[in-house]
Amino acid sequence: MAVDIVCGKEIAEKAMNATVGHVPAGAPEVDPSLGTKRFYQGEWYYFCSMACRQKFVALPDEYIAKSSG
Repeated sequence: MAVDIVCGKEIAEKAMNATVGHVPAGAPEVDPSLGTKRFYQGEWYYFCSMACRQKFVALPDEYIAKSSG
C-alpha cells in the first residue's frame, strides 16, 4: 500500500489504478474517489483525494522534505 504524503492515509494502489471504463477516445478511465497520483521528479506520489494532491502540487518539495525527515 502507498501512503498519502500529505495526510498519511494508506492508498490501495491496485484499486486506485483499476479501470472502470474508457473515455470516448479509448483511454482507460479510473475512479478518482479511490485516490489519485502525481509523477514528480521521477517518482509517483499517491493521494487519497484531489485536495491532498493540490496541496502537494503547490509545495511538493516541502512535503517530500517532511516525509524523509
